[in-house]
Amino acid sequence: MSYIHETISDLKNTSPAQCEFYQAVEEVLESLAPILESNKLYQQQAIIQRLVEPERQIMFRVPWVDDQGQIQVNKGYRIEFNSALGPYKGGLRFHPSVNASIIKFLGFEQIFKNALTGLPIGGGKGGSNFNPKGKSDDEIMRFCQSFMTELYRHIGPTTDVPAGDIGVGAREIGYMFGQYKRLTGRYEGVLTGKSLLWGGSLVRKEATGYGVVYFAENMLSIKDESLKSKKCLVSGSGNVAIYAMEKLYQLGATPITCTDSTGTIFHESGIDLTLVKQLKEKSRKSLEAYLTEHNDAKFIPTSEYPSDGHAVWRIKADAAFPCATQNELTLADAKALIANGCQLVSEGANMPSTQDAINTLIDAKISYGPGKAANAGGVSTSQLEMAQNASMQTWSFEEVDQKLQIIMKNIFETAHQTAIEFGQPGNLVLGANIAGFKRVADAMLEQGVV
Repeated sequence: MSYIHETISDLKNTSPAQCEFYQAVEEVLESLAPILESNKLYQQQAIIQRLVEPERQIMFRVPWVDDQGQIQVNKGYRIEFNSALGPYKGGLRFHPSVNASIIKFLGFEQIFKNALTGLPIGGGKGGSNFNPKGKSDDEIMRFCQSFMTELYRHIGPTTDVPAGDIGVGAREIGYMFGQYKRLTGRYEGVLTGKSLLWGGSLVRKEATGYGVVYFAENMLSIKDESLKSKKCLVSGSGNVAIYAMEKLYQLGATPITCTDSTGTIFHESGIDLTLVKQLKEKSRKSLEAYLTEHNDAKFIPTSEYPSDGHAVWRIKADAAFPCATQNELTLADAKALIANGCQLVSEGANMPSTQDAINTLIDAKISYGPGKAANAGGVSTSQLEMAQNASMQTWSFEEVDQKLQIIMKNIFETAHQTAIEFGQPGNLVLGANIAGFKRVADAMLEQGVV
């Protein structure tokens, strides 16, 4: 395992102060020990050293003018990490927490996530420390146009195809696409998550949330169980969380929580999804406003969260779906879930659980679906949008949803069977990491030292 220490040490020297990136790399490398030991060619050909170093890192300033006429400047990023399997694919995140470490960890994870889908897409990620909250539509448009004025040079339908992520929805994708078309004079599928009016795909908005629930259902199916009648904890209140809750209801489960940056809603009888959609997709209000319609619900403000974790994971339930952000489920949270009888954790967010939490859940034999496998529905449907754009077709909701279900089942079975093959049945972290790594590494070997 010395290669892990050496790799992290090298990264700390060449890419200092990128803790989230180190965490993502270490988590993956620990899982890869069995395959690296069984196939020395990967080490001889320096696959690990080549994998952890992006093929290209693009960083740029984004100047824009606010509604008061003041010039603002943000940082923009696009990390084109690995193209062994196809054009770079991964979202753009607009959030004040964005920095090089966040984007690199997300891009690194994206390599394996995209490989697991079985689709011809490489791994990348991008974004900015711009905060869309509280900004007018005009300010967001001006920012997106400035952002794309630099990014357009580096992307293309067979080169790099960004999508949305936190802070980037159909509105932002629309403004960026308009600027791309204005600058290039080309109408092509260079972004995914587009409006249905001009090249978007049905199910794309729902895909990550639906996919994380489909993955959970597959985890339970091998135990002859299902989600029906189960109480479920969900964190977040964006697209992933909302459509995870929608699919949970469709499969007979009951989501009883959701969260935002102000706190947690706990509604024992079941979250009013119509109200959450109104608050978050239209009004853009805090979840505290939920109480105006439901006085039997409880709002737990962030000021009352436990010091060692998150309030949402301290509530008794059968299953948990972290769908907010990275490192939101701590060791103490994992212990609380286990103590409360939780049987399953399926990750809708990227790296939402700390490494200690993951190890504890796996040791306790909890069905645990890591984000790179469980939340791959979003990027899978993005690729289906690319396919529709390339062939100038539009598929029905049912057709895309069926393809999504098949992809999520295949991802689960690939990770499940790989874990068995390497002597750790049930360990989907190991299974997903090895399966994703093998597909990318073998392609890199076949393509030479590039």
